[in-house]
Amino acid sequence: MRTLTLRGGARVAVVAAQWHHAFGVVTRGRVQLELRDGEPGPVLGRDAEFWLRGTGVRALRNPGRRTARVRIATPQGQDRHMPVNTPRTPVTE
Repeated sequence: MRTLTLRGGARVAVVAAQWHHAFGVVTRGRVQLELRDGEPGPVLGRDAEFWLRGTGVRALRNPGRRTARVRIATPQGQDRHMPVNTPRTPVTE
């Protein structure tokens, strides 16, 4: 299992091949799903669980100022290409 850390305002792209079997749980803060068309999706709070397979989500964002954390579980051996950290500065479009 890996931990994805999103600093305030940070964004992490969801690459379908890397996230195909990923299951996430928000353990701290809030995480917003960015939809395929770039529109903002739902904001998930602490203890929210989600699959990304087949959802069309293209990124995860931290809409707040405080650091958010998401635990990512994948089948054994398939998590070595999963992102584990975000850039030091928030990525904006």
